[in-house]
Amino acid sequence: MASLYSINKGVSKPIVFKGLKAQYIAYLAIGLVLLLVSFAVLYISGLSLFLVLPLILLLGTALFMVTFRLSHRFGEFGLMKFLAKRSLPVSIRFRSRRLFTTLKHPKTYSQN
Repeated sequence: MASLYSINKGVSKPIVFKGLKAQYIAYLAIGLVLLLVSFAVLYISGLSLFLVLPLILLLGTALFMVTFRLSHRFGEFGLMKFLAKRSLPVSIRFRSRRLFTTLKHPKTYSQN
C-alpha cells in the first residue's frame, strides 16, 4: 500500500509580498498603522484637513520609498548584518599588560 506525501518546497524561503521581503512587510505595516493613528490625532486635535492630508500623504510616500529601498538593498538579513557590523569597534586598545600577565595557565597533568 503506497502512501502519497506532499512535499512543501518553500519551507526555507522568506515571505515575499509585492517585492517586500521578510521583516520589511512588518515595518511597512507598523508604519501604516502609525500614519493612520497620527492622522486621527491631528484631525481630532482640530488641524485643517488641507494641512493634515498632504502631510500624511508625504510621510506615507516616504515610508513606502524607504521600505522598498531597504528591502531591495539589504534583502532578508542584510539590514541586521549591516547594523551589527556598524556596532563593532574598529580596534581594541590595551593600556596595560596586567590582564594577560596575571592569567593562570591550566595545570598540565602528565600520564604516569
